[in-house]
Parts: sequence; structure tokens; C-alpha cells
Amino acid sequence: MTTLQPSLLLRRALLADGLVGVITTAQLLLLADWLSSLLALPGAFLFGVGVVLIPLVAFLLWLSRRESMARAAVYTVIGLNALWVVLSLLVLLSGWFTPNALGYAFVIVQAVVVVVFIELEWLGLKRSQVIPGAFAQTSVSAQ
Repeated sequence: MTTLQPSLLLRRALLADGLVGVITTAQLLLLADWLSSLLALPGAFLFGVGVVLIPLVAFLLWLSRRESMARAAVYTVIGLNALWVVLSLLVLLSGWFTPNALGYAFVIVQAVVVVVFIELEWLGLKRSQVIPGAFAQTSVSAQ
């Protein structure tokens, strides 16, 4: 497993991704019914998306604080973000839901924001240094 000393860009991109995720998750969990009427998307769906985001957001915030990290962890974040974008487009194109114009805008804007995070995390990954012969620290006590 390749261990990295993350670049400042990577750490900040992961942190920003996590913080935006906290805000998004809180909105989806606390305002699902209100957002549902505003966006014409099912409240249960929005709430469920918020629940699904909790572990990802926690992982992003944890990873952003690491002095070293596995390259695979960063690839996982980038892959999950890419999956988010694909699923967002699927929500709009599948016909499962019929959001109003504001609902379309909401889904598109958040997908574009996630694409920006993918790009920043990718650039940050490329600027990170490989730690030769090191293993990624995974335990909390190893910090």
C-alpha cells in the first residue's frame, strides 16, 4: 500500500469537501420536508441521502487531518465523489423523480461543486509525496 505525505492542497480540498458535506448533510437531515416542497423531490429521498452522507463526511474530515494517508484512501474519495456526480445525473435523467426547475438547479449545482472537489483532490494527490517504505497509519493512537 502506497503511503503519502499529503500536499497542503490535498488536505485543504479534503477538509473543504468534508465541511461542505457537513452543511449539505445537515440541510438534508434537518430540512428534508421543506426542501422537498421547494425542490419537488421526495422528502424521504432527501433525508436518506443525508443519512448516506454521514459516514463519507466523517471519513473526509478524519482523512483531512492525517499527517500521512494511503493513496487508496484518496482514490476512494475521488471515486465516491465521481459516483455521486453520476448518481446525481441519473436522478435527473432517469425519470424516477420530477423535480421543478429549482430542483434541477439544486442537483446540478451540487454535482458541479463535487466535480470541483474531484479536480482539487486529484491535483492535491499529484502534488503529494510518496513516503518510501512506510505503511499508512490507520489507528487513532498512531497519530
